[in-house]
Amino acid sequence: MILAIRPDPGLENTLSLGRELGLPINGAPLFDVVPVPWEAPDPGAFDGLLIGSANVFRKGGDALHRLRELPVLAVGATTADCARDAGFVVARVGTGGLQTVLSQVEGPARLLRLCGEDRVALTPPEDVRIEERVVYRVEARPFPKALMQDLRSGAIVLLHSAAAARHFAAECDRRGIARQGIAIAALGPRIAEAAGSGWRKLAWPETPDDPALLALVGDMWQELGP
Repeated sequence: MILAIRPDPGLENTLSLGRELGLPINGAPLFDVVPVPWEAPDPGAFDGLLIGSANVFRKGGDALHRLRELPVLAVGATTADCARDAGFVVARVGTGGLQTVLSQVEGPARLLRLCGEDRVALTPPEDVRIEERVVYRVEARPFPKALMQDLRSGAIVLLHSAAAARHFAAECDRRGIARQGIAIAALGPRIAEAAGSGWRKLAWPETPDDPALLALVGDMWQELGP
């Protein structure tokens, strides 16, 4: 089986795209994305918003309204679309992770990073300053019994974040589910690293987006079989 474990609404997008490609993909969301109380700073103190997840706009709440005058530097197309839907102007859309987006910023600049509790450490260019506000967190769920039975029969599992990778690996170990029976398709190398070793196969696409990830899953499905 092919299994996506990310939370909704991203899960439905992944499932729809996978099924369009003819993949027998199922969803078992192991995470809930919940808002975190926060206050928006003075937008006049910043030159733009640095956004690494569409969850910022899905869960950021009313405090986002104060920041709409700031242009958005988005990690990818989905995040950019959510920013536009929320009334923001998107100045840049990345294709290779948030660090790549940040590395293209020319200083002097002051950026406000809106993010989740679990986030990637970033290294800004010279003369670029970043201030952070946490606006959401991801809460993990334990494996349901039906999922454990499916995993013991073998699976290709899609991992969209390092937090998901760590939780999935830890739950497999806690539940006595053999890693060597599961293939991992990670969105990027940092996520693959978080999953650890011992899997039947561990791979990631050249670009960190769902179309590339699902194309990789299709290749893995052909190689490894049901």
